[in-house]
Amino acid sequence: MSKSLVIVESPAKAKTINKYLGKDYEVEASLGHIKDLPKSKLGVDLEGDFETEYDVIPGKEKVVAKLKKMAKDAIAIYLAPDPDREGEAIAAHLAEELTEGFSKKKKNGIPVHRVTFNEITKKAVQEAFLHPREIDQNLVDAQQTRRVLDRIVGYQVSPLLWDKVRRGLSAGRVQTVALRLIVEREREIKAFEKKEYWTIDAHLGAAKPPAFDARFVGRGDEKTEIPNGEESKKITDALEAATWTVKTVEKKERRRSAAPPFTTSKLQQDGSRKLRFSVKRMMMIAQRLYEGVELGDEGSVGLITYMRTDSVRVSNDAVTEVRELINSAYGKEFLPETPNVYKSKKEAQEAHEAIRPTSAARHPDEIKKYLGEDEYKVYKLIWQRFVASQMMPAVFDQTGVDIEAKSANETFIFRVTGSVLKFEGFLKVYEESKEGKDEEDEALKHKLPPLEVGQKLTLKEIKPEQHFTEPPPRFNEASLVKELEERGIGRPSTYATILSTILERQYVQKVGGKFSPTETGLVVTDLLVKNFAEIFDPAYTARLEEELDEIGEGKEPWKQALGDFYKKFSKDLRYAEKHMENIKRMEKPTEEKCERCGSPLVLKWGKHGSFYACSSYKKDDPESCTFTKENPINLPELDTAEMPETGQDEYCENCGRVMVLKRGRFGQFMACTGYPDCKTTRRLDQGKRVPDVPLEEICPACKTRNLVLRHGRYGEFISCSGYPDCKYIKQNFIGVKCPQCKDGELVEKKARRRGNTFYGCSNYPNCEFTSAYKPVAETCPSCGSPYLLEKHLKSGSMLICPNNTKKAADEEEPKPKRGKKGKAGTKDEVPAASIVKCDYVKAIPAPEPQEVA
Repeated sequence: MSKSLVIVESPAKAKTINKYLGKDYEVEASLGHIKDLPKSKLGVDLEGDFETEYDVIPGKEKVVAKLKKMAKDAIAIYLAPDPDREGEAIAAHLAEELTEGFSKKKKNGIPVHRVTFNEITKKAVQEAFLHPREIDQNLVDAQQTRRVLDRIVGYQVSPLLWDKVRRGLSAGRVQTVALRLIVEREREIKAFEKKEYWTIDAHLGAAKPPAFDARFVGRGDEKTEIPNGEESKKITDALEAATWTVKTVEKKERRRSAAPPFTTSKLQQDGSRKLRFSVKRMMMIAQRLYEGVELGDEGSVGLITYMRTDSVRVSNDAVTEVRELINSAYGKEFLPETPNVYKSKKEAQEAHEAIRPTSAARHPDEIKKYLGEDEYKVYKLIWQRFVASQMMPAVFDQTGVDIEAKSANETFIFRVTGSVLKFEGFLKVYEESKEGKDEEDEALKHKLPPLEVGQKLTLKEIKPEQHFTEPPPRFNEASLVKELEERGIGRPSTYATILSTILERQYVQKVGGKFSPTETGLVVTDLLVKNFAEIFDPAYTARLEEELDEIGEGKEPWKQALGDFYKKFSKDLRYAEKHMENIKRMEKPTEEKCERCGSPLVLKWGKHGSFYACSSYKKDDPESCTFTKENPINLPELDTAEMPETGQDEYCENCGRVMVLKRGRFGQFMACTGYPDCKTTRRLDQGKRVPDVPLEEICPACKTRNLVLRHGRYGEFISCSGYPDCKYIKQNFIGVKCPQCKDGELVEKKARRRGNTFYGCSNYPNCEFTSAYKPVAETCPSCGSPYLLEKHLKSGSMLICPNNTKKAADEEEPKPKRGKKGKAGTKDEVPAASIVKCDYVKAIPAPEPQEVA
């Protein structure tokens, strides 16, 4: 019997939906998009009418073939990707592919429906299938417009960067604007000039405890700032003999309302601040909760509503359910008379709901045993925020007190505000996270005694304190998402991609959890903003987002929007092709001198960024000076990265636990405290350039240039300053001839993977002799071996013949050396018949302790 075919994006979503639809439906996953613009070419007709060419994505051929086969036998096709523009585009491409090639009669005979639901529950899914609709071409056009815009910018600007800066770089329409915000913030910090100011706190006592602090606000009725220590001392000296009196007391009740349920950006911000999860990780976990989690006998259940939304609307059924929960679990005093209603932003898609649990009755602790640690944390956060959003406001009793300090000639005013929580309200369940402390937090810190106007107070201590104004903080993930949202740049579905893209392309780096631009990021931003002033302007990018919304609503034709954009873009592109600075050919004069020939150094650009080079170098003259050295650019100091500027801990990007400073064989690094469950680490010197240190020693190989101390991936090493002309590297010889080739000297080396010390021949790769233990130039008295091995065991240190086959009880069995493919063994293996067995062992006496005078 034929069935209806239902197509969704993911297998997890398919599994959850399948149990709600019954045996008359067959649910299959498309595994995301099945078609896209071709990678090998632009795929957009810029000369014509912006017609697009979509191909099946390489690797998706088998998926499409399977879906086509299933569609031929189906009585109906239901397309159920996510309820947003991306989902609508996936549905449109599926409809194109699945109906292509059918006879006209057959094509008309199979109805193709679009179904959407904001939550994967039995009621929502079955309701959606009772009311299917046509594919919304406006939403498809909006998604296609975004895709074409991004393709035009990426495919036409990126080659410019390859030509002018470095191959492999890329430009993105929205990511470049996000990068610009980070770069501008960095320069704002660099240009910031700190200004001194002082505060004066008076520690006062009243008739009854507790004593409290009040802060100086001004002289008489005028607000006064204290710019320096001299002015502060004048005031404190005058206050010593002052009389202290309560001038005014103002008491009021202040109510604080709950925050609305989560939108995508607010979920990402709270996840970053409260759980220390990256935006990308937060969305991956939310996706799993939306698509379905196995809950024992219940099977796979969608736990939250759709997680890409900018709406705070909540369905009536959900409001009714959560109000019943609040009444039964917390009491009538926590339940408002009428439901709390929140207003969405004007551009929000009201067809969506806020992010909430699919059932408020499903308490996080009740299903904790079925969830992973991260899933539980995210679900609990969403549940708490939603429940709190329908609870009563918190009520505070706030007291504001002005205090007069009268000296012989002047009156000084001090102020203190105290706040006491009178009724918890929604705070019983959840409190919204904030970037820093505000006035409310300060007020809650102050506990005031009973005070009345005219009451005399006693001065216990004057506390002047010096401060300096602080620059704006660098963006972290939460604050950058907030900034993008407030400026209207990007939409809920794009925030995670924007952040991960600029990180993956190494335009920015994270230092102490905060974004700072790399040298490449600075150079790319300057070039693009200078040559594409309007295209990469935040205000213009926000306007484009509004146009995409209008296209989705059918208010603007998509080709008209593309035409207006391309008219501006093509003009800027022609200008950039002629005028963009060629960083590859940059030779910027500097005041530095060449350490080899004394000529001035110039700043050039190479594969790994800027570097200093000798100005006398000539490409066609092999005798010219080839001296170069690295340019340690003025970016945030990475060797102090373990101490974030805010004084807060650094948290693991993968699991949210605290990172701690550790020391390994390659120096200091940050490691997750969740080890061994989480093995995340971060090198403190990652990306830092350490300049070479010239030495007075002459290179023994070329005999003309000095040796330099360099810093490589595996630590310090000494090599010739003439590299790459001279590739000499100074080795740590141990004074023993190689027993195998009889020509080379044995040197101490470090293994690349594990970093353990071993000893090998200086003639490698011609001689492959190695030893895990240090060879000693001493002949074995038993078998005549030309060397012995120095071993340090728990029982003590000893010299052992290399032909010794006995093993001490506390000696580890060394792993056998793997031979090369096609060979019976390595070059230094000895045939079994010629192996000499020798049991010679000699203890190394421990050094005698030194007498201490």
